Amino acid sequence: MSETTAAPQVVHEPEAHRYAAYLDGALAGFTVYELAEDPARIVFVHTEVDDAFEGRGVGSAIARAALDDVRATGERRVVPQCPFIRGWIEKHPEYADLL
Repeated sequence: MSETTAAPQVVHEPEAHRYAAYLDGALAGFTVYELAEDPARIVFVHTEVDDAFEGRGVGSAIARAALDDVRATGERRVVPQCPFIRGWIEKHPEYADLL
């Protein structure tokens, strides 16, 4: 019998300044950001995935959802201080326009 793998559900939690991924109702990982007003920037400072969810695409789902959200609003530029977000953008050059 094959195991089905659900995709992480990523939600923006602005009160916590983060995008969080949930799998089966459990917090699987998140990326934390800070907002800078002058110029309008979103600074991704830290990304973390719980060890129990490693290898299930959680980090990529978080990065994609967060960057897609930034793109959709069109109000901010991305500053990827977090090594994971920086590396993810390098591997996905279609997001380089957000920098």
